[in-house]
Amino acid sequence: MSKSSFYLVIIFAVLIIIAGCTTTVEQEEISDQEAVEEIEEKEQGNSDSKEFESGEDESTSKDQQTEDNISEQEPKALYKVNETNWKVESLTESEKNIVLLTIDDAPDKYSTDMADTLNELGAGAIFFVNGHFIESEKGQADLKRIHDMGFEIGNHTMNHPNLKELSEEEQYREIVELNDLIEEVTGERPRFFRAPFGANTAYTESVVRDEGMILMNWTYGYDWEAEYMEKEALADIMVNTPLLTNGANILMHDREWTMEAIEDIVTGLKEKGYDIVDPREIKGLE
Repeated sequence: MSKSSFYLVIIFAVLIIIAGCTTTVEQEEISDQEAVEEIEEKEQGNSDSKEFESGEDESTSKDQQTEDNISEQEPKALYKVNETNWKVESLTESEKNIVLLTIDDAPDKYSTDMADTLNELGAGAIFFVNGHFIESEKGQADLKRIHDMGFEIGNHTMNHPNLKELSEEEQYREIVELNDLIEEVTGERPRFFRAPFGANTAYTESVVRDEGMILMNWTYGYDWEAEYMEKEALADIMVNTPLLTNGANILMHDREWTMEAIEDIVTGLKEKGYDIVDPREIKGLE
């Protein structure tokens, strides 16, 4: 064999060795890459699984939260209004004495202060609204604040007329236009209606029923009488009147002396063993 042939054989052998090493390295790199991809796929699978499980938990949590909100928005009906005597009656067997607090002519000047006091005392009430008090921005803001504190809002007509002196068309406007306005401000239509002076008509009652409202008058109240337009005298008569009996439907108004007396009134009622009814727990129309 010539020298040139010998060198060619050596060069060819070296090239084969180099090619084999390169192939091995490439195969190892491919193998390593495949292993990395396999690990990443497993990790992604675990991540997807965790996200799916988390999604189930989040969905369950949201469903539970929705149920809780519904429960808060729709309290269980525990009471009803007796339309023969306007008292509030328990729907369950109970030996507790109860009273309902109502405030007419809201929100004139003192309703928000009265609401603050009642809220601090943990006492519910219905604020019966007149439309002419909520035509201004301030009146609407006051109404929304009272509503947002959790108090029931009732309809007391747009302009506080004697409904017996109005035509049917006028009676309808006094009631329904106020319902529309209250709903615009609070997002809810009133569940209760009280006629000014307690003067209902057959037509008024039919409109109230069609609107899905509970008709309501009262069992006693004193703050419009001259001798009780003062804090101490009013607080005393409201708590010590012989008209205070189980289920009493107590009428008050947006008045300065009533605002000043309301804490003593609530405290006195509780000291006499009366529970203050939460109006949201009064049964609505079926």
